[in-house]
Amino acid sequence: MNFTEASLFWGFLLVYGVVMYVLSPKSKNANSFYKGADDQGNPVGQWSLTASIFISWIFAKSVTNAANLGAAYGVVGGLAYASYWLSIPVAGYVIYLIRTQTGAKSLQDFLTSRFGRLASLAFAAAILIRLYNEVWSNTAVVGGYFGLPGEWEYYAAAMLFTVFTLAYSLKGGLRSSIFTDVIQAFVFVFFVGAVLFLIIPANDTSALLTNGEFRLNAGFDLLLVALLQLFSYPFHDPVLTDRGFVNKEKTMLKSFVVAGLLGFVAVFIFSLVGVHARLNGIEAMGNAPAAVGQSLGLAALFFMSVVMMTSAGSTLDSTFTSLAKSLAVDLPRLAQRASDKLPSMRVGAVVMVIFAFLGNLPMFAGTDILKATTISGTMVMGLAPVFLFYGFTKWSPWSFHLSFWTGLGLGVLLAVGLIPASWAIGDGKYAMLLGVNAYGFLICTAGFFAPLLLRRLAGRSLAAGEA
Repeated sequence: MNFTEASLFWGFLLVYGVVMYVLSPKSKNANSFYKGADDQGNPVGQWSLTASIFISWIFAKSVTNAANLGAAYGVVGGLAYASYWLSIPVAGYVIYLIRTQTGAKSLQDFLTSRFGRLASLAFAAAILIRLYNEVWSNTAVVGGYFGLPGEWEYYAAAMLFTVFTLAYSLKGGLRSSIFTDVIQAFVFVFFVGAVLFLIIPANDTSALLTNGEFRLNAGFDLLLVALLQLFSYPFHDPVLTDRGFVNKEKTMLKSFVVAGLLGFVAVFIFSLVGVHARLNGIEAMGNAPAAVGQSLGLAALFFMSVVMMTSAGSTLDSTFTSLAKSLAVDLPRLAQRASDKLPSMRVGAVVMVIFAFLGNLPMFAGTDILKATTISGTMVMGLAPVFLFYGFTKWSPWSFHLSFWTGLGLGVLLAVGLIPASWAIGDGKYAMLLGVNAYGFLICTAGFFAPLLLRRLAGRSLAAGEA
């Protein structure tokens, strides 16, 4: 960076951090810190909740991945990644049913009541791994606009961004997170519009919107993976699911549906950045937004960096607050070592500080941000039958474990390359991923229903014997 570029980028980062801290409200009680209520105990409003869900799920790594897939496969790649946002309405509807049918106050409460305490512990471990990954995968994207991995600017920007986000998260917890999400949503939409204003005139619109082919080896396999993971992927992300319990059921459902549809549109639109790169022969080099920004000049690169900072900030503050709730509230209750009374805000603050440090360690080691989505989504495929078919059982711990651990095992085998080649569907880059998710869904579903079927058969045999 030259002096002008450095002043612009570092200056915005500093201003962003200060403004977010000054504007974010301070929580005065645990109900506000952990549940997002105001000082009078009123829940989050519908539109604030909608904006929060919308922007907190548009991770920096997500828009980067969407653009990279647009560069690789055209609009098919963009549609594939944007389809993950359709899982938000799915999650909202399932949580609506859980709340209205079972009265559960959280997903942990629901799992404990239907599948036992061990099931909730396994679920808690899965979401903690997900939250841990969210820290480094978002700060690394921000650092990439200040330098390359290995350069001090890269790490300094990522850590400074972490400190700023941590500061206002400590100030207000979930209330602060939701409040700043509204601001970040408006900033995000404005600068995405500014980016499109630069890109669309540089291309033939029809070519921009039709580039790509719906073939398995041209990105369509990843689109099918996304559609399969709609029913499992959202449930292992407390950044999303925690927001399903902070307002009335119908208000929550409306917010989830609107936020999911808006997210789908926003992510697909941003994937056109990658399609622009594809049409104009711009080498993405693993970061299509940065490559396109550099090709269009300083203003475009700055716009891209603002989009990344706002999306990363909204996700990172939500990650900190979800970690605080998971470790300070949910796990102690699960271990039966806490009452229904919320712990002090200090406990949640300590959790945030620890994970702000530990969560960035993988960034220094170097990792692939796309794998943070696709692999973790595969490992939790066993959650789909649990949340889709819970109505078939009142109490069946084995149904959860046979489904959940089977999915986790398949995900691990995929990650280490031990799945047989015959499982692949098609011959594209994501052929094996598609095969594991398709066959895995069927196997996990069979595992879920097996105890119910055996119990019914045993009951019939007993009845026949008594007769």
